[in-house]
Amino acid sequence: MNAQIINGIEMSRMVRAEWKLRVDRLVQLGVSPGLAVIIVGDNPASSIYVRNKVKACTEIGIYSEVHSFPADVEQSEVLNCIQTLNESPHVHGILVQLPLPAHFENNRIITSIAIEKDVDGFHFYNVGALITGNPIFFPCTPYGVMTMLMRHHIPIEGRHAVVVGRSNIVGKPMAFMLLEQGATVTVCTSKTRDLAQFTKNADILVIAIGKARMITAEMIKPGAIVIDVGINRLADGKLCGDVDYEAVKNVAGYITPVPGGVGPMTITMLLCNTILAAERAQSGTKMVTTE
Repeated sequence: MNAQIINGIEMSRMVRAEWKLRVDRLVQLGVSPGLAVIIVGDNPASSIYVRNKVKACTEIGIYSEVHSFPADVEQSEVLNCIQTLNESPHVHGILVQLPLPAHFENNRIITSIAIEKDVDGFHFYNVGALITGNPIFFPCTPYGVMTMLMRHHIPIEGRHAVVVGRSNIVGKPMAFMLLEQGATVTVCTSKTRDLAQFTKNADILVIAIGKARMITAEMIKPGAIVIDVGINRLADGKLCGDVDYEAVKNVAGYITPVPGGVGPMTITMLLCNTILAAERAQSGTKMVTTE
C-alpha cells in the first residue's frame, strides 16, 4: 500500500487563493485586514516563524506589523503594547509568539488579548468554547488539520481518532474538534503505557509529541490516516516529524509529510482567522468582551 500524500503546501496555496478574494472585497470596502505580531527575545526558531508569518501576510494582502522586545523586557511593557493594539482599529488580529522568557506569565499575556483579536485561538474563552464547538476562533494548527481532512473528503464521524499529545496548543483542542465532528477520541501522552495498542486501533492518528520518528510502521493500522504535527531537527540538520515517514507511508492510507504538511496550513489558518476578524469588525459584529 502506498499512502496518498496530503500536501500541505499545495493545499495552503488553494486556501489562501480563496481567502485572498475576501481580502480584496474588504479592501474595496476600505478595510485592510491587519495582524500584529509580538516577539520577545531572539529565539532563532521564533524569529523564523515570525518572518514566515509576515511574508504570508504580504503575499495575501494583509497588513502586518512586528513589535520586537528584548528578552529582559518587563512584562508590563508588553502588556501595555497589547492594550494599545487591542484599541487600534487597524489591527484585527494579535499574535504573541511563544515561547516567552521565563519571567513572563504566559496566561496573563494571552488573556490580555481582546477576544475578538485572538486569532491564535489561545485565549481562555476560545479554549473553553471548544467544549461546545463554538469558539470565536479555532486554534490554527488543529484548524489546519481539520481543513486537510475535510478537503480530502476524509470522513470523521464514527471513526476512532487517536491524538498523541496533550498540549494546549495542539493535542487538547485537536481532541475536542474531532469529538465535535462525531469521532470516538482517545488521547495519549508521552507517558502512555504500550502506546502501540492505541495507535494500531486508530482510523485517524494525529501525532504531536515532539519526538523524532517515534511512530513506526508496526504501530499503524493499515489504511489509517496519519497526521504528523511534530517537527524535529536531527543531528545532521534535517527536519523530520514524529512519524517514521518512509516506513509508515507504506502502511497508511493517507499521510502528511514533514516538512510540507501541517506547518503551511497552520500559517494559512492564522491568515484566515485574521481575515475573519476583519470581516466581523467591518460588519460591526459584536464579540464577547473580556470585561
